[in-house]
Amino acid sequence: MPVAEVRGVIFDLDGVLVDTAVHHFGAWKAIADQLGFSFTEAHNERLKGVSRMDSLNILLEIGGVTLAEEEKQKLAAQKNEQYVSKISTMDAGELLPGASNLLTELQSENIPAALGSASRNAPLILKNTGITPYFEAVVDGNDVEKAKPDPQVFLLGAERMRVPPEDCVVFEDAQAGVDAGRKAGMTVIGVGSPSDLQGAHAYISSLAETNAAHIRKVHEGRQTGSV
Repeated sequence: MPVAEVRGVIFDLDGVLVDTAVHHFGAWKAIADQLGFSFTEAHNERLKGVSRMDSLNILLEIGGVTLAEEEKQKLAAQKNEQYVSKISTMDAGELLPGASNLLTELQSENIPAALGSASRNAPLILKNTGITPYFEAVVDGNDVEKAKPDPQVFLLGAERMRVPPEDCVVFEDAQAGVDAGRKAGMTVIGVGSPSDLQGAHAYISSLAETNAAHIRKVHEGRQTGSV
């Protein structure tokens, strides 16, 4: 059977294209301080790739706090308001190394790109950093009912690009995202170390370490069993 070509690339947003983790952490820490418990950067790692309400539930679990649903909704809205105020001032200078070059190369080679992110603010970030035109499809927290590690966000991205899932390559920096990509039947390149991200087909420390040729090589290796 011939090896399938790479026909679509799907990117997570936070930690892959941009680093908004500091803004997320600051907003969640403010909520924890308000509720009277400590929230650390190590705790924040548990929230990577997780939806807003699921993140709040994890935060409350860390603090041993139980709240009514109405109060939780208010806190989630408060967190988002603070976070949006920070990302509203983002610009292209906050793109992570290699992001712009890789998106440009994929577009020049007619390989469509999609975004697959849990963030409900993804369109604003893409707009402010100037990379919206590179994406044929944008799937974010407004579009899906099931958060990663459920594969829904990636499967919908492939559907909107009109590309079979098995012909897609995913870039992810969170374990939940790696698991989601694999469940979707896609090739997964982890942005991080194997000790932090288990199960990816290849690893890079940033998008500056990859290009179209490398993506094809990893995708082919996954299908032939060499990675």
